[in-house]
Amino acid sequence: MSASHFDDLEIRSADARAAAQAARLKEILAGITDAPEGWRADAAAVGGPEDLPKLPVLRKSDLSGWQKARPPFGGIAVRNATHVFQSPGPIYEPGGSSADWFRMGRFLHAAGLGADDIVQNCFGYHLTPAGHMFESGARAVGAMVLPAGVGQTELQVTAARDVGTTAYAGTPDYLKIILEKADELGVALGITKAVVGGGALFPSLRQYYIDRRISCLQCYATADLGNIAYESAAMEGMIVDEGVIVEIVTPGTGVPVAVGEVGEVVVTSLNPDYPLIRFATGDLSAVMPGASPCGRTNMRIRGWMGRADQTTKIKGMFVRPEQVAALVAQHDEISKARVVASRAGEQDVMTVHIESAGGDPDAYAQSVANLLKLKGKVVIVDPGTLPKDGLVIEDQRSYD
Repeated sequence: MSASHFDDLEIRSADARAAAQAARLKEILAGITDAPEGWRADAAAVGGPEDLPKLPVLRKSDLSGWQKARPPFGGIAVRNATHVFQSPGPIYEPGGSSADWFRMGRFLHAAGLGADDIVQNCFGYHLTPAGHMFESGARAVGAMVLPAGVGQTELQVTAARDVGTTAYAGTPDYLKIILEKADELGVALGITKAVVGGGALFPSLRQYYIDRRISCLQCYATADLGNIAYESAAMEGMIVDEGVIVEIVTPGTGVPVAVGEVGEVVVTSLNPDYPLIRFATGDLSAVMPGASPCGRTNMRIRGWMGRADQTTKIKGMFVRPEQVAALVAQHDEISKARVVASRAGEQDVMTVHIESAGGDPDAYAQSVANLLKLKGKVVIVDPGTLPKDGLVIEDQRSYD
């Protein structure tokens, strides 16, 4: 481990990274021999990350159904698991105890944590994996851990003072609660670093910590995948972790969008102990061009930008992104579509904006009625006209 980087993987060339990812990906796909029905990873069709769009997207609803049929992990071959965790759904995830199994050490190192730190880990340790994830990261950088968990704020303050906590791990807002309780009690704490996740780190909250001389960086991680991306001191987007491949796709599809365009985050885990191929997170983000000024060379994303599940009820019927994607797929000349829900005369109105260089409006209207199960106004616009904000269903109705 160097002073500036966790390992040489962070600073390798794009060609070296792509070659290593391709080799690991083919190895993982070749090892999937007991995939659940509906999930067929064709190793022969995938020569590298660029071929991943040939494979289907795996959604949490799929995983939940498989797990009900074949508990606890739905028939996905899992190796070296030492824990089973539960997330809402419920969905069950395996966890391992081998070195930095969740790949959090890279993030903690980027945040400046090391062997001289004592980390007050305020993530939960029961059922959900967050506490274990950050503890494994702390071990990877040689830091000591105070497994504080959630709640009992006054005791948190006492423990932080008594053991000499220097770093905080937890949700972005809970550290503020601890600090305010310490102020109330007249206790001076030595926390100068914070690594956070599990919620939005708003600019005003980050500034609050800066004003208290606390450096606060955030990561993007999930129970299923471990660490996906993380901030460095450069604070220009989030750097994708070396153990995953990230795609940004049009919501409801597996089709990648252009660099800079907002779409759904789809992740392939290169963890052979629990391989998830093209796992849809349901989150929105966008790829940032170029590399981070900190010297890490992997792709960057803009961080969490909302949820991709834009399912909306119009005229009493649910309209889903998958239905809009089916509309686009049915007509070769359509490049993009966007459903807009509005109100007129106390009634719902559905307008479908379609990017097309030509085509029959009547045929489009019939496809809308067949696929979306609703009649709506069709507006044809020039290709490239619709916003690149990740929305395929826009709800303009006011609920005030």
